[in-house]
Amino acid sequence: MRIEILSKNYRLDDGLKNLINKKLGKFDKYFDNEAYAKVKLRISGNNAYTMEVSIDADNLSVRSSATSDKMNENIDTILPRLERQIVKYRDKFGSRIKKGAFDTPAIYSESESEEEVDKGKIVKVKKFEISVTSVENAVEEMEFLNHNFYIFVNGDNNKVCVLYKRNDGDYGLIEPEY
Repeated sequence: MRIEILSKNYRLDDGLKNLINKKLGKFDKYFDNEAYAKVKLRISGNNAYTMEVSIDADNLSVRSSATSDKMNENIDTILPRLERQIVKYRDKFGSRIKKGAFDTPAIYSESESEEEVDKGKIVKVKKFEISVTSVENAVEEMEFLNHNFYIFVNGDNNKVCVLYKRNDGDYGLIEPEY
């Protein structure tokens, strides 16, 4: 597995780098082809360290993040979450997971039977009118409504887009390709 570690206002030492490489390397048992892991490290606030890990392989993507007062603790929080995502959706991922990967016990997850895995359900359906507007107006509308996201048709390209508020206070824009 190729592992890329990015650091934003956090000084990465060799010990943590080796720990991340060692623990993420164990995920090779799940993937036939070359998988790619991206690890982002940053300081977020007073003594709060955030780690985000995303693993991509053959159009399969799993992601998790954690924040704590010690960066080393974050890896131990994130890896079981990532593994639970892989195990939970193993039928959906199908041939993209290495054959025999589930014959051995899980690496990081506590053993759970499939009945114990909470499968969310749709409990509410909300309908609304979608407006054609610019990205700037969508930001203003989202702030006015005090929402974390806003769905609109971008007037520049006539695509349905999702504007969302990021944890760092900035905005993200999801724009489909079709």
